[in-house]
Amino acid sequence: MFENLQDRLGSILNGLTGRGALSETDVSAALREVRRALLEADVALDVVRSFTDRVREKAVGAEILKSIKPGQMVVKIVHDELIEMLGGEGVGIDLNAPAPVVVMMVGLQGSGKTTTTAKIASRMTSRDRKKVLMASLDTRRPAAQEQLRQLGVQTGVDTLPIIAGQSPTDIAARAVQAAKLGGHDIVILDTAGRTHIDEPLMVEMADIKKKSNPHEILLVADSLTGQDAVNLARNFDERVGITGLVLTRMDGDGRGGAALSMRAVTGKPIKLIGVGEKMGELEEFHPRRIADRILGMGDIVSLVERAAENIDAEKAAAMAAKMAKGKFDLNDLADQLGQMQKMGGMGGIMGMMPGMSGMKDKMAAAGLNDKLFGRQIAIISSMTKAERANPDLLKHSRKKRIAAGSGTDASDINKLLKMHRQMADMMKMMGGKGKGGMMKQMMGGLAGKMGLGGGMGGMPDLSNMDPKQLEALQKQAEAAGLGRPGGMPGLGGGGGLPGLGGAKLPGLGGGFPGLPGLPKKK
Repeated sequence: MFENLQDRLGSILNGLTGRGALSETDVSAALREVRRALLEADVALDVVRSFTDRVREKAVGAEILKSIKPGQMVVKIVHDELIEMLGGEGVGIDLNAPAPVVVMMVGLQGSGKTTTTAKIASRMTSRDRKKVLMASLDTRRPAAQEQLRQLGVQTGVDTLPIIAGQSPTDIAARAVQAAKLGGHDIVILDTAGRTHIDEPLMVEMADIKKKSNPHEILLVADSLTGQDAVNLARNFDERVGITGLVLTRMDGDGRGGAALSMRAVTGKPIKLIGVGEKMGELEEFHPRRIADRILGMGDIVSLVERAAENIDAEKAAAMAAKMAKGKFDLNDLADQLGQMQKMGGMGGIMGMMPGMSGMKDKMAAAGLNDKLFGRQIAIISSMTKAERANPDLLKHSRKKRIAAGSGTDASDINKLLKMHRQMADMMKMMGGKGKGGMMKQMMGGLAGKMGLGGGMGGMPDLSNMDPKQLEALQKQAEAAGLGRPGGMPGLGGGGGLPGLGGAKLPGLGGGFPGLPGLPKKK
């Protein structure tokens, strides 16, 4: 979503950080470029003006700390103002009201209201252990009520039985009554939309609000519609009164202007963002993390949270036990590739790692993309159980059969086997004897640099931490130099991958604090 803006702002701010001293002219020239980048990203003009004015005011009068270069100070000011523009602290859905809490979903047709309703209900059921009732008030769109019923079956969430001929206000009253009788904690009302805002729609929304007395009114807006979404939010807020926003299709290739403008224009917080079509692809909106991502500082906290949601704990424990013994077969490699795909693929993971956002283009140029992972999983799936457990069995005739079965050729199979051999050798070294294995020593060194204690030779157990502890961990990492806008230490500013012309990755001969380079094979 924010890739173009990230690239533009990254190059502008990198130009500042490289200098020893900054004049007012340098700051003004950089802010002109920032202004142009934000306007090109479809951010509202008045929002851009107030943003650049605030940055200029702070940057020109800023006291430069002795330990920080002036350019880095400007980056910090831009970062802080970006967080402020996005809303400061993240705000979740407020459930602090007598049960059943009524949540009303409003928005235009096609913005994703019904799917988002099911996503929110599924999230509240599985994560918050709430009993939720969904009710469709859309009597205009063909099969809209049936769609919500099917999504309820799919997610295991209760839906209000459909009674033909009822008006939306009657359905709303019946939903609230049914929720009270059924002992539900939350009732979500999925209202009708239109292709554009009109008077009958607004009157209908006001009537439903009067009848059901919702605690939260969430406007669902498509983030790809740009400035139109901002006008839409303003209109709905004036006529119905919204309490928060949900932006859908944040995984699209839009320019991100709507997300940056909506909070500033309406004063209402963005509470959730839809990052895909699957039921689990809904995330809380954290202004600081989004600002970090836009400025290429990474988002370790979201990465750990995503990993915790997608990685099977039992499989991970079994894998750790095998790694400790130095074992790593093709089944393990397939599991690793599958888990990376679940977490958003190589691009998604790299985008969240500090100093790594610029790596995606280099990796794509080298042919390291998510399609490659798909091919590799197909190759492993075409093997027999014995071949996956013992790759040494793969001679020419077997490779021919596997290539035919996976739609690849022998060279792809050889590349996969070479990658597996290198990873297996690495696992042997990491899980080796003496001092608890190299992995523990490396992790302990990193933790020591960051002033952390805990399991795994000094590395804390991230899976048992709550978001606040993770935020604190990220700040410690930044203080240790792992989250600078200029890139990771030892990665030459923009980072680099082995064999791609840059410095080596941490642990492969790079300069990551506390991580020794791996010894070369003799």
